[in-house]
Amino acid sequence: MNIFSTRLSDASLLFPGFFISALIALAAQFISDHYGAPSMLMALLFGIALNFLSDDPKCKRGIAFSARTLLRIGIALLGLRISFSMAADLGWPIVFFVIGAVTSTILFGLLISKFFGYGPRFAFLSAGSVAICGASAAMAISAILPIDERTEERLVFTVVGVTILSTFAMIIYPILADALSYDAKLAGIFLGATIHDVAQVVGAGFSKSEETGDIATVVKLIRVSMLAPIILVASILIRRVSEKDLGTSKRPPLVPGFVLAFVVLVIINSVQIVPEVITEISVEISRWALLTAIAAVGMKTALREVINVGLPAISLLVIETAFICFFMIAALHWFF
Repeated sequence: MNIFSTRLSDASLLFPGFFISALIALAAQFISDHYGAPSMLMALLFGIALNFLSDDPKCKRGIAFSARTLLRIGIALLGLRISFSMAADLGWPIVFFVIGAVTSTILFGLLISKFFGYGPRFAFLSAGSVAICGASAAMAISAILPIDERTEERLVFTVVGVTILSTFAMIIYPILADALSYDAKLAGIFLGATIHDVAQVVGAGFSKSEETGDIATVVKLIRVSMLAPIILVASILIRRVSEKDLGTSKRPPLVPGFVLAFVVLVIINSVQIVPEVITEISVEISRWALLTAIAAVGMKTALREVINVGLPAISLLVIETAFICFFMIAALHWFF
């Protein structure tokens, strides 16, 4: 009975902050459904506007829970959107080029970041979000990076920047695909491999044709599947750096639990043992968990901190976005 009472007490402490985060997520989704604004961006901006609540003793624990635990749950459940058959249906040459675009963009970001005055943390965060899946990737990468006083500032800026760039790409890239004379298949590959967020990929692809939209979505989900191996490699490297340089008493886990859960769910989805209705419900839970988490991240961030990031960070994001775009244009020109 004491254990039950303790659990109930903990839940009551988390509820106010969680409830406010969820309300912000609902408001953001309402704006998105009725006016077409990106829901992630709206949740983040609404959260920043309510930043003062993060210092309220009644809300603080629930906001922290939403920003961390819900985030990891949402990322893990993304695994149910992906299966190995997607890659086989698309063709392995295309898969290899998509993987090449993702890894090259991250390496490119790490290489050029020093010219903009940034270290490997922001370079990996920004390049990973551009290369993989926008805001979701930014939140997943931020979850494994060593925490410092600028962790939330970097995350919020990256989410805002990559969402805005993804929205511009959704409008401009279909026009660019027409200018390059891409057929439905090539246009789908291009859009899926270069636009950051899943929602914007879907919007851009289906604005051209149903075939383009289907191909673009599959290509995008292949990029999403790269989240687990990239975070796994990064976790190993961070663990080694922590041992040598950071002097932390507690080493980061070799494999973060949410990444392991992501991989397991991809395997489960690939062998098709989960009923479709359960998969659909899980995907919806994932979407709402991520939306609630980003609202909580917004509440934990002061606007002045985001503004202080500055022009070099914006330039880095834009250049990384341009790199993955030109990489795929060159690949499609020479090999397809």
